[in-house]
Amino acid sequence: MLRIAVDQAQCVGHGRCYALAPDVFGPDDFGHCEILIDEVAPGSMMEAQARLGAQNCPEQAIVISD
Repeated sequence: MLRIAVDQAQCVGHGRCYALAPDVFGPDDFGHCEILIDEVAPGSMMEAQARLGAQNCPEQAIVISD
């Protein structure tokens, strides 16, 4: 499984992650990224969504790791 994490200190709440991948990311009460699913299977549609959200984060606050 791949783990998804967000560095809350870097996230400023642009919302691109949850706009592009709403099954993986959502907004908290302040509009910052909240992880809805913290593990995804490699090669799955959820991995594709997670990577799309991470790649579109202007601050690069989202990390996907093994």
